[in-house]
Amino acid sequence: MQPGLPWLRATNRRAGRRARVGCSTSCASPRWSWTPRAASCCGARRPRSCSDTRRTRRWDSSPPGSWSTTSTSISWSSCSPTSWAPDRAGPGPSPSGARTAPPGSWSSATCGCWTTRGTSTRWGCAPTSRPCTGLERDVALSTRMIAQSPIGLAVLDTELRYVSVNAALEQLNGVPAEEHLGRTVREVVPRMDVDALEAAARRVLDTGRPVVDQSTIGRTPADPDQDHAWSISLYRLENAFGTVLGVAVSIVDVTEQYQAGIEAEAARRRLALIADASGRIGTTLDLDHTAHELAEVAVPELADIAAVDLLDAVVQGRRTSLGPAESAVIRALAVQGYDSAEALEAADQPGNVARYAHDRLVTQCVRTASPVMLPQVKDEDLPRIARSPEAAELLGRAGVHSYLAVPLIARGEVLGALDLKRTRNPLPFSEDDLLLARELAARAAVQIDNARWYQSARDTALTLQRSLLPSHPTMTGGLEVASRYQPAGATSEVGGDWFDVIELDGGKTALVVGDVMGSGIPAAATMGRLRTATNTLASLDLDPARLLEHLDKITAGLEEAIATCAYAVHDPHLRQCRIANAGHLPPVRVRAGRPPELLDLPTGVPLGVGGVAFATTTVDLEPGDRLVLYTDGLVETRRDPLDDRLDTLLSLLDGPDRPLEEVCDLLLRTLHEPDNFDDVALLIARATAPD
Repeated sequence: MQPGLPWLRATNRRAGRRARVGCSTSCASPRWSWTPRAASCCGARRPRSCSDTRRTRRWDSSPPGSWSTTSTSISWSSCSPTSWAPDRAGPGPSPSGARTAPPGSWSSATCGCWTTRGTSTRWGCAPTSRPCTGLERDVALSTRMIAQSPIGLAVLDTELRYVSVNAALEQLNGVPAEEHLGRTVREVVPRMDVDALEAAARRVLDTGRPVVDQSTIGRTPADPDQDHAWSISLYRLENAFGTVLGVAVSIVDVTEQYQAGIEAEAARRRLALIADASGRIGTTLDLDHTAHELAEVAVPELADIAAVDLLDAVVQGRRTSLGPAESAVIRALAVQGYDSAEALEAADQPGNVARYAHDRLVTQCVRTASPVMLPQVKDEDLPRIARSPEAAELLGRAGVHSYLAVPLIARGEVLGALDLKRTRNPLPFSEDDLLLARELAARAAVQIDNARWYQSARDTALTLQRSLLPSHPTMTGGLEVASRYQPAGATSEVGGDWFDVIELDGGKTALVVGDVMGSGIPAAATMGRLRTATNTLASLDLDPARLLEHLDKITAGLEEAIATCAYAVHDPHLRQCRIANAGHLPPVRVRAGRPPELLDLPTGVPLGVGGVAFATTTVDLEPGDRLVLYTDGLVETRRDPLDDRLDTLLSLLDGPDRPLEEVCDLLLRTLHEPDNFDDVALLIARATAPD
């Protein structure tokens, strides 16, 4: 029912009946129709003097709008009663004396009553001062509120088809209002999340429970190339009798807030990744492991493929600088990928050394010490990324679409580059990604440089220590000998363990195993000095206890040096061994037909302590018997009691006789753990019959 119907009545005296006139509803003749108008005015009651013997129409109190017939129309608005607007060309009536008028409209805050005779109409007006009713004001305010609202507003019928939209929604969707009417949301804006919207609208229709601030993402014809975010609220519309008419929808564009939220979340993830990198990179001083940690942190949060490459000269401990036309010799340390087999195949495998021409992007990165970023990789860019044409073809098939290389710089020196590629992640590298990659590279470069210098120092100490260890013959006057030296794990410095086999006069042989406390080059240097002193004293054919006393004095003269040592002299003619111990673990004797045993020797004190005499113990060593000397790195761990580990050593030695080299390998393979923080010296001698 249209506005104005409660206020318009028609009287047809000829027919003797009263009828209420509705929109496009005939009350006898002529036919009248209502057109609402948003004007701040109101009608008035018909003057009592207005009458007609044929037909009478009157407004009791009509809101702003107009009624019209084929020949007449009357408008109500807050204007003077002399304002006439013709419906077609022709002169307007005179407000003071005209009796007839062509079709048109009067604008007045008055009532109007008239009679019609044929095609002419008689007019009469009377003023009134009655104020607007609340309902009239509400209608006017509602109409303007909807029209001027900056929020998109729409009404959907029970089939979820548009029946009304306001100008704001027309602008949001980029579709004219008339093209909405009678169509569904899917037909008007198909690139939105239509399924979720329709499901929510049907729930509102079914339950009557409103939906407030439901978020949705999509694109509309107003901006088809960019995603937008909207906050949508829905509530059910009912008439006065509770009949469901449809769903009212309000839509607010919250794209700016949505983008701000995305940026805030991205910033949070970047901070979390940096915090994660601080805890995960540099857990050891192993160069390869540190590089692998960096690659693992970068994938998949930052890139789909990450490679950590160092200049080969840097790995070898040399400084280097590249000229404009000079190629870069790069050693691959780590490669990490996320579901991209072809891209991984195109990358240099860890340990490989490759030469990159001067025009390659990674060469440009390490030469200029500046990042190189290609947000969008084109086909012609792939040869500048890959090492070879074959690798470029693999990268193309893998779908590499964005590339970023960041230099690894520590203490003012370019070490290499962090090489990043995206295949599955559809987003190109951005400036924010570049900042994150540089932060990761800066943190990791320091750890890599620490590992590099430690590796260099460790290699130097290991080389020194190996040069000081003997290269003894496998056979001496009365012994068959096998030995092993196992450095500590890569995360620990080289220790001061040593062994020696010294041939003496009369077919005798001296066996020595020692352990200098400490690690690194100082321990290796102390070990070399003690080994030299032992060789010199052994040539004097001193009693083992006497020899340890001299070594104790020499060790005490060294700066902060302490060492343990077991010294034994084998005499094949007497079939005996004389042994003295300076705080070392006891040797093991293995005899045919008997279980292995730890020799019961006076423990003594370490060399360098002083003040305690050493003692010599003589034990039998028949041909075929074996004597096993070792350092504590073979049996000591942080988890197991020493007695249990010694029992394991004895059980491994208890069994069928086998070659000494195999026994050495068995003991190291079984007892020495990969994460052991101490090195191992092992010496096994089997007595033979004298020549």
